Amino acid sequence: MFGLTGLFSSDMAIDLGTANTLVYVKGRGIILNEPSVVAYHVKDGRKQVLAVGEDAKLMLGRTPGSIEAIRPMRDGVIADFDVAEEMIKHFIRKVHRRTTFSKPKVIVCVPFGATPVEKRAIRQSVLSAGARRAGLISEPIAAAIGAGMPITDPTGSMVVDVGGGTTEVAVLSLGDIVYARSVRVGGDRMDEAIISYLRRQQNLLIGESTAERIKCTIGTARMPDDGRGMTMTIRGRDLLNGVPKELEITQGQIAEALSETVQVICEAVMIALEATPPDLAADIVDRGVMLTGGGALLGDLDLALREQTGLIITVADQSLNCVALGTGKALEYEKQLRHAIDYES
Repeated sequence: MFGLTGLFSSDMAIDLGTANTLVYVKGRGIILNEPSVVAYHVKDGRKQVLAVGEDAKLMLGRTPGSIEAIRPMRDGVIADFDVAEEMIKHFIRKVHRRTTFSKPKVIVCVPFGATPVEKRAIRQSVLSAGARRAGLISEPIAAAIGAGMPITDPTGSMVVDVGGGTTEVAVLSLGDIVYARSVRVGGDRMDEAIISYLRRQQNLLIGESTAERIKCTIGTARMPDDGRGMTMTIRGRDLLNGVPKELEITQGQIAEALSETVQVICEAVMIALEATPPDLAADIVDRGVMLTGGGALLGDLDLALREQTGLIITVADQSLNCVALGTGKALEYEKQLRHAIDYES
């Protein structure tokens, strides 16, 4: 009987990311992974949602004047309150098709650097979207749990979560954060760096989705040995004569474009190491640093960090899903991790 109640339990954990939203349902695992994008049009002064997730992402940068496709999350926190609420509602409904069950309890992860106002906005959006109760968990804790790190042990663990909007660097011990730092640099900033580099160096204007494709295909954090590396053909608009143009770019150029962003991430890790108590720093030397988040998949980011810090850098197995899996585990093992979940603020 107890097993059956777990089967019908609709409690869920949400990784409300800048780039993607993942939903984990208790007892079932991650069952939704969609881009955090909403397309709407304004009618009689009110926003009417037309598409959410995958369908809306296809519209980014391609909409007519009457329709707008936006990302309601910026730097891991809510930028557009109404649209974010509609997006959360849509995802909860999509996961939770049966309406006969009671309202779900929802745990959401938030960046460590989120202000009380930003936390309240996320909590309010989740409650307005139909949750019975909304708990918040810090992103670095969720990432470390999802990566399988022994965070409840009395030893130091360091996690670097490179997300779409923020990079969280944290040192954990005994199930809580000893030191954490959140820098508002992530996958989005990498895309912007590629766009501005091509505009400056090649007089070529490209959109966000093309920049993301370049980053995922040939993006690298280190200059290739031959200075060129792999190549890729891209299309955009020539800024000199205004016509569409095709161009071949190299991995070396993209490494140059991303060098500043990668440096900011490396500096955040170095500052965290300087601020770590000596005994925990000794543990980190033994165990190394865990890289999680979608940004961890950037080519050679682990090698770039290893060169700067001299530590062992490991990329988590399911780095894209780490935060969602960790938030889900916090839901499954709520009693053991209740100190990490904040239900009131």
